[in-house]
Amino acid sequence: MPDRSDLSTATLSIAVVDDHDVIHSGVRSWCAAADPPIAVADCYFDSESFLAAHPHPSADVQAVVLDLELTSRKPDFAAIARIADAGHRVVVYSHLEHNEVILQCLDYGAVTYLVKSEGKRHLIDAIRAAGTDTAYVGPRMAGALHSDSRAGRPALAAREREVLVAWFQTESKELVGQRLFISPATVRTHLQRIRAKYAAAGRPAPTKAALVARAIQDGMINVDDL
Repeated sequence: MPDRSDLSTATLSIAVVDDHDVIHSGVRSWCAAADPPIAVADCYFDSESFLAAHPHPSADVQAVVLDLELTSRKPDFAAIARIADAGHRVVVYSHLEHNEVILQCLDYGAVTYLVKSEGKRHLIDAIRAAGTDTAYVGPRMAGALHSDSRAGRPALAAREREVLVAWFQTESKELVGQRLFISPATVRTHLQRIRAKYAAAGRPAPTKAALVARAIQDGMINVDDL
């Protein structure tokens, strides 16, 4: 698995998984016109073909732009889970705007969710964020997070909240440690404990984006803080 701390100095490279040629061409065009350009390594029509070619993350594919409806007109949450479980950072890119769908995608491991109508700028920003392990919340995702009223808010200590917010606002645990004058190992311990508390509350947060979602849902931060 590539060291994401080095990706900021390298050319960002992604894959696109969508069952429409026009989306392949459109994302390629937008990425080529970005400044700096983003490389599109490959395009695929289904998740199985993508995973056969890229069973693990690599320098060739640092993020995956994934359509939510690949082989049918129903959301394929299992595809998100398979690709995320393999270690890939998934940017869901769909025309579906339902809050429940967006929240479900985050629960299955997507790092962010974009509606196709949100346009070029949001997609490029989301891809860059995914490639550098930075949280990104687009307009519809923000709306879904603010509307979520599910129960199960864990009791986080003041220091845990401080570490969590600092991690959302930086690119690495090392930078969090420098900001809060603690070691990266202590940062990791806090984050592991926070994830354990959310899991115990029935709201697991396996990814950074999922933790962002939980923090917004629980009123610890708002979108403007990110």
